[in-house]
Amino acid sequence: MYTLITGGTVVSSTGSALADVLVEDETIAAVLEPGSTLLGETFRAGLDRVIDATGKYVVPGGIDAHTHMEMPFGGTAASDTFETGTRAAAWGGTTTIIDFSVQYAGQDVLTQFAAWHEKAAGKCAIDYAFHQILGGVDDVSLAAMDTLIDEGVSSFKLFMAYKDVFLSDDGQIVRAMQRAAHNGGLLMMHAENGSVIDLLQQQALQRGETSPLHHGLTRPWQTEEEATYRAIRLADLTGAPLYVVHVSAKQAVQRIAEARDTGQNVFGETCPQYLWLSLEEQLGAPGFDGAGWVCSTPLRSRKEGHQEHMWQALRTNDLQLVSTDHCPFCMKGQKELGVGDFTKIPNGIGSVEHRLDLVYQGVVTGKISLERWVEICCTTPARMFGIYGTKGVIQPGADADIVVYDPAGHTSISVDTHHMNLDYSAWEGFEIDGHVDTVMSRGSVIIDAGEYHGRAGHGRYLKRGLSQYLL
Repeated sequence: MYTLITGGTVVSSTGSALADVLVEDETIAAVLEPGSTLLGETFRAGLDRVIDATGKYVVPGGIDAHTHMEMPFGGTAASDTFETGTRAAAWGGTTTIIDFSVQYAGQDVLTQFAAWHEKAAGKCAIDYAFHQILGGVDDVSLAAMDTLIDEGVSSFKLFMAYKDVFLSDDGQIVRAMQRAAHNGGLLMMHAENGSVIDLLQQQALQRGETSPLHHGLTRPWQTEEEATYRAIRLADLTGAPLYVVHVSAKQAVQRIAEARDTGQNVFGETCPQYLWLSLEEQLGAPGFDGAGWVCSTPLRSRKEGHQEHMWQALRTNDLQLVSTDHCPFCMKGQKELGVGDFTKIPNGIGSVEHRLDLVYQGVVTGKISLERWVEICCTTPARMFGIYGTKGVIQPGADADIVVYDPAGHTSISVDTHHMNLDYSAWEGFEIDGHVDTVMSRGSVIIDAGEYHGRAGHGRYLKRGLSQYLL
């Protein structure tokens, strides 16, 4: 089957040009000058589908490298299943997610990996891969890291917070980093000083400070900066590459930038919530409403300039990409578990459907270039996590994961129109300049003209290679 996308501006991380894209079955067959005679009139007449992208951008399908579908947390579980979450992702132009298989202390890593495969298999509307969370670092789990690399899992997440759930001490972190330095894996880090946060939370509750706002106030930027710096030093000690997840504090960015300036393999992601939302406006909303924006790391103060610094870091490559940390919980029956005690509010925000749009607003406002938008949402995630060439680029031989994006279009975000399995929207009322018009996943049109044409089970598991982004 042949599809021709014609008349659009093909945007890559290195430039933009008018071009036609020919898709054969599941892959990109050619990128041609507009109206190229190479195809011939007879061939053009026999095309199965022609997509008119005149006046629009043709970009690689988005890659969200940090999602948590169906993740158990705090006595409940993320409200999006692999089916609902990947369908919502498709609506927003994301054609690949990298989710997390979760091992808690005392569990067997490979057993958990098999369980996550079972959750996702036959359910996903788009392609998917896994990272592995290591909640317990011991000889067995360290050996499992080697096995998982053979299974296409080349990145491993540790936590410096959440005592008795995920937290690893410095010795465990060093052991895991030593293993990653040996087997080529990428060590991902949730960088917050958990013991300090636990103390500040206990003290706040003793003072009767129970509202959602105190979730942010008891996780101050110093706890993120300190943990980030400590993780960087331990990575330097072991020679392991380090990827810091959901960076929200400008001081943590500065520590990452310093390490990169010395040539260390240290990378960082931020998320849409840290670009646009704030502690004062959202987390500090009246009553219990702020619970809808409880996530970790927390939203930061706009007065202190964290949001603008995130944009600057994306522009200068001190941060390399934007993921969502999509871990949605409904207000009713989930977030409300924390009424009267902010520490019991499930941590997470739903954004998988809106990432491309929200980051594109940085193009609209002049914070980043059009090419940088594609780089941080599509190309770098592919390179960082070992799927570049197949994903993240429009070139012959790559999977035909393609988004036709209309810069003249408009998108209104609301709980009434989003497709995530959520009873509220963290982005309610956001008006987006731009619109996802058409989405192809491996050559199949799954979104077009406001209609969903995808299906559960279309998505395939991706066996990833080692990171292609190391310095």
